[in-house]
Amino acid sequence: MSASGARGGGAVLLGDRRVLARGRWRWLRALLWAACLFIAVAVAFALQAGIAMAALMIAAGRQPAALTLPMHAPPPVLFVGLTLGSAAAVLAYVGLIRLAERRPASEFALGPAPRELAAGLAAGAAMMAATVLLLWVGGWVVLARQPVTAIWTALADTVQSGVVEEILFRLVVFRLVWRAFGLWAALGASALLFGAVHLANPNATPFAALAIAIEAGVMLATFYILTGRIWVSIGVHAGWNFTQGWLFGAAVSGTGAFGGGPLSLHPAPGAPAVLSGGAFGPEASLAGLLVGTAVGAACLHRAWGAGRLNAVD
Repeated sequence: MSASGARGGGAVLLGDRRVLARGRWRWLRALLWAACLFIAVAVAFALQAGIAMAALMIAAGRQPAALTLPMHAPPPVLFVGLTLGSAAAVLAYVGLIRLAERRPASEFALGPAPRELAAGLAAGAAMMAATVLLLWVGGWVVLARQPVTAIWTALADTVQSGVVEEILFRLVVFRLVWRAFGLWAALGASALLFGAVHLANPNATPFAALAIAIEAGVMLATFYILTGRIWVSIGVHAGWNFTQGWLFGAAVSGTGAFGGGPLSLHPAPGAPAVLSGGAFGPEASLAGLLVGTAVGAACLHRAWGAGRLNAVD
């Protein structure tokens, strides 16, 4: 099935018009377009988020000097800012796809959105719950109750990571490298890049980055392959992060930004980091790697059986 002919059943549309039209140097045009689109979406997100937070804080009587960093914004303001920034990222992507690729962005089709987003949120939460259960049964983490103290920052980071990161890494990097070099190159390159950017996070290790690449970079791409839309990937990413960081109180990719929920999860004393996840969190554990890889492999197998791996002409 070609990209131009795959119009039904949620098949992946890679784009084959205007900047991605068949012809000489399409692979290079696809890569250059990926770079431009990546920057444009990121800038749209940052500008809208910053403007929204600045306006809200000025309206609340805060001094302009306090607007320089998001950490200076109160959590509800941060939530509104990152949510509006994420909406701007979606609109920028949809508009630029129509302009430069001359097609509607079917990857954001609204009809299936409620069902697929809800399914993704449930799946992401279930996957993280299974990971934590394996860690707890193995005795590699300590889980305790704590008072609920915050939620707005966790919600803000959940929206931002689920929406913006999925646009950038699945719809831009993965889709356009698939357009340029084929599916397997795209899976490998996008997953490795997704893992590599997490090396900049606190408490990151090479194993943590590799785990992120495999269990998340590949797995999240498979939902997009399977449905031809990004909603399930957004839901899984958001549900995974929120459940891990807020509900269970674990570090999320080395950070504690999602904290404030009813539980607290920490590595058990003496437990090897590769088993407990260490200070990076459950994503860097063998349990997380096992759960994410198993789900990704199952989705990839299902996509293969449905003929979804042949979207490139």
